[in-house]
Amino acid sequence: MFTTGIAVMFLMAGCSMAKDGAYEVGSYAPGGDGSQYGEKYEEYGENPFFDVADAPVSTFSVDCDGASYSNMRRWINLGQNPPKASIRVEEFINYFSFDYPEPTDGHNVSVDTETVPCPWNGEHELLRIGLKGKDIPLSQLPATNYVFLIDVSGSMASPDKLGILKTGFLALTDVLNETDRVAIVTYSGNVRVALPSTHGDERNKIREAIQSLSASGSTAGGAAIKMAYDIAVENFIPGGNNRIILGTDGDFNVGISSDDDLVELIQDNRDKGVYITVLGVGGGNLNDSMMEKVANNGNGTYEYIDNADQIEKVFVNERSKFYAVAKDCKIQVTFNPERVGKYRLIGYENRVMSNEDFEDDTKDAGDIGVGQTVTALYEIIPVDETVSAPFASLEVRYKRPGEDESVVLEKTTSVAVTTSASSETRFAAHVHGAPEIFHKFLYFLFSQLPHESRRVEIKSARRAYGRTAASVPMRHVSAMPQLYACLGAFSMYAVCQSF
Repeated sequence: MFTTGIAVMFLMAGCSMAKDGAYEVGSYAPGGDGSQYGEKYEEYGENPFFDVADAPVSTFSVDCDGASYSNMRRWINLGQNPPKASIRVEEFINYFSFDYPEPTDGHNVSVDTETVPCPWNGEHELLRIGLKGKDIPLSQLPATNYVFLIDVSGSMASPDKLGILKTGFLALTDVLNETDRVAIVTYSGNVRVALPSTHGDERNKIREAIQSLSASGSTAGGAAIKMAYDIAVENFIPGGNNRIILGTDGDFNVGISSDDDLVELIQDNRDKGVYITVLGVGGGNLNDSMMEKVANNGNGTYEYIDNADQIEKVFVNERSKFYAVAKDCKIQVTFNPERVGKYRLIGYENRVMSNEDFEDDTKDAGDIGVGQTVTALYEIIPVDETVSAPFASLEVRYKRPGEDESVVLEKTTSVAVTTSASSETRFAAHVHGAPEIFHKFLYFLFSQLPHESRRVEIKSARRAYGRTAASVPMRHVSAMPQLYACLGAFSMYAVCQSF
């Protein structure tokens, strides 16, 4: 593992540095948009600091995706630095579950906040906002109408693509009950109904249809999405969980293939009461940009499946999240100019909304599933620590399932700064540090190591990282030294641990 001294020296340098010449596969290149690997990502930049005197209100949609984190894990296991554009801070944090209070007073969502000293800048504060969707026992969840929409084109012909998806869908089949329904639509050069809508207790029939799938041909994804929505609507369960689960590498190359056209298609169908979960797989031609846009615009979520643990996390352990308890969830924070001079929202760059859209119930926003948590961080620059007033007030708007009018939750932050941060806030700060390292520091550190040393450290990182597992409970903060050892950033971990 790296020594603390190296990591401290590296972080003090505070810059990302590139050498002249080409980067070899397996070395830590400074990232980019992924095009050098044949993959497609979109760079959203980083939210700036805003002056409270000019812009006291900040509005954004929640984002429950976790794809960026598990995709990062794939790159690390390959011994490569993730492309910079693939790193979305909010998805790193929201990959994990947090121990937030259960909703009360008939609400489907709870709100929790904490203001603590900022661990990476002693003159700043860190505001943590946490939401949690209400828990519903699995035995009490409404019936589900699934449409498995599976890419079986030639680009999917590998164990880490179609093979891993089949394993996941088989795992989900094992936990269906007689009130659930499943249809399977496949697409390659053409679109085919591999299984008409079938009752969940006909498991052998469903399993045979999944096991028979094989990959070949081109990718007519747009036509397949249309058919999947038609089947979902035809078998719609009122008050149930009507959901398409799309499994693909995103390499659409026949018919509708541009991101804008696909987004328009999804938007035309999302008001039918059908949700969509997008599962990305594989590498080399992964179209992360398209899959995130489909999920964001289709009342859905986006996850990346990189290993067997992730299959179990998404399809089994957290399958209750497939049922949304809060639709179109938005957060609006109003900062107090007596306490805050400037602020910046950490992550959520592509989920920022205009302040006017907050009260507009026609504007789409993210959804929260059963028991699901959402975390957001603001870095704030205080102006007067002697004033006894809250740092900010916030409102959360969401719609209950089946309703078109939003309900509002209100919360005021504490007056005082909590000097001893909770484990929830410490953990969020830990995870936030990883994208910062990828964006600014990681390449420089690895570029200083001889080639053979890199390979040794990569192997050590793989072993350490494997112990974090795909679904580490949030409260297991002890797992974080392994994550940061993997990133060569002991000093960042030490800073976060100290507050």
